[in-house]
Amino acid sequence: MVAHDVKNPALAAEGRLKIEWAEQSMPVLRQVRERFAKEQPLKGMRLGACLHVTTETAVLMLTLKAGGAQLALCASNPLSTQDDTAAALVREYEISVFAHKGEDHARYYAHIEAVLGTRPQLTMDDGADLISQLHGARRDLAGDVLGGTEETTTGVIRLRAMERQGVLAFPVIAVNDADTKHLFDNRYGTGQSTIDGILRATNVLLAGRTLVVAGYGMCGRGVAARAKGMGAHVVVTEIEPMRALEAVMDGFPVMPMAAAARVGDLFVTVTGNTSVLRREHFERLKDGAILANAGHFNVEIDLEGLAALARSRRSVRPFVEEYALADGRRVYVLGEGRLINLAAAEGHPASVMDMSFANQALAAEHVVKHGRTLERKVYVVPREIDLEIARLKLAAMGVRIDDLTSQQREYLASWTHGT
Repeated sequence: MVAHDVKNPALAAEGRLKIEWAEQSMPVLRQVRERFAKEQPLKGMRLGACLHVTTETAVLMLTLKAGGAQLALCASNPLSTQDDTAAALVREYEISVFAHKGEDHARYYAHIEAVLGTRPQLTMDDGADLISQLHGARRDLAGDVLGGTEETTTGVIRLRAMERQGVLAFPVIAVNDADTKHLFDNRYGTGQSTIDGILRATNVLLAGRTLVVAGYGMCGRGVAARAKGMGAHVVVTEIEPMRALEAVMDGFPVMPMAAAARVGDLFVTVTGNTSVLRREHFERLKDGAILANAGHFNVEIDLEGLAALARSRRSVRPFVEEYALADGRRVYVLGEGRLINLAAAEGHPASVMDMSFANQALAAEHVVKHGRTLERKVYVVPREIDLEIARLKLAAMGVRIDDLTSQQREYLASWTHGT
């Protein structure tokens, strides 16, 4: 059996069924796999991946393996692993996986080290933890790496900071910035799966409640839209004037968090920043307020600050922890402040991850073809890849669109046509 550390190998058969179920909703990635199997664009390349170990990720791994890559996978979040999926990848598909749901800090980083121990030539990240370790404790491996890809807003923020500081050791493709990723995965995927995670954890009724969304990027827009559709009164907080203006024009009240803290029943942070909910806000919360995070890292809710205000803590439901404050108010934190859609639910639906992971696969192919000519910078996904994924997705959905006529092409290429 391939090298691995999974919680329960006996779950492999169950995991395989779930992977096959997800695969049915991923027609674009299936088409990419068919071509990869014929052309072998990744043949012999050692690829290290730090991603959420879910059924959809498994379909991506099978695509990369079909393309000839030698794979090692670890989790990008301690609570996001689906243990049956991890077992299936190892036992049914002979792909090295190092991931446990609920792993502690030491095991999490030991798993990243296990992937780095394979001396990857390509990296694939969801949050940039693999690249961060590679540039820190394992800088000795950087010379082996041709390039990498990054899935998330948070990861791209980190990578662009590395580029600005001149420490990025190889080129990275910002998959998150592809239109076929952030316009659909971030908005529709995060919107639905975040609400799914909150409801699975709490079973609360959203209709009539005030739900505060911190951050109105694509992810925040998705959460706000889904919550509004279920009857919640949605309030938005923002720091960027353009996004705040968009939220106002979309019909949402916008206010500082200090004001929103007094009126909210539920709070969802989705900013990619730290301490979005902190002591000054906790002191204003209603009794029974529920706090959830949909950003990548568990830093958006200042849990240490909340714990300092609490006289006691207890688990009241799976993924729900009650903080009893000194003045008698109770505050509930979901999923340890980690990604609620993966801590308490199953993450994004396969049909939207189809496009995101097609971007990952095709970006990896692009790095293999062009990595030696690229600078040590963060690059966007080439536009032709983005458009091809959109075309394939529309075709799979049975949607047809128009083509430009020759006259229209000529008109768009001309500057002489006037009024």
